[in-house]
Amino acid sequence: MTNMFKPTKARNVKEYIDALPPERKDTILFLHTLIQKQSPKLKAHFAYNMLGYGKFRYVNYKKETIDWPVVALASQKHHISIYICALEKGKYLAEKYKKQLGKVSVGKSCIRFKKLADVNLPALKEVIKKAAKNPGLTP
Repeated sequence: MTNMFKPTKARNVKEYIDALPPERKDTILFLHTLIQKQSPKLKAHFAYNMLGYGKFRYVNYKKETIDWPVVALASQKHHISIYICALEKGKYLAEKYKKQLGKVSVGKSCIRFKKLADVNLPALKEVIKKAAKNPGLTP
């Protein structure tokens, strides 16, 4: 999984944010603050070329057990991604609330969008709160 994220030379949260292109910085800072307000127990950290919030033990495709973020935020080449690594009744939260999230693209745990205006922020806040209460990808 680590190779799919846009490489960065950053080594921590501040360096990641400082390295963002100007057209993305305000949106990422807004989302960074929003995620922390909705899930204060999920501590922000830099993980796998993105901003991570909280951790859970996860077995990756290489069969390695790693610490993976419960929620993650990434500035990709063509969009912004928010990863919600949590389930509710066996369903990925992002997929379960896809219709409420706005004009976004959703795939399992990933919410992708180009403009913040396309995101239904109240629905996103609710999904983040739910992820903080039930982190991880095991039912």
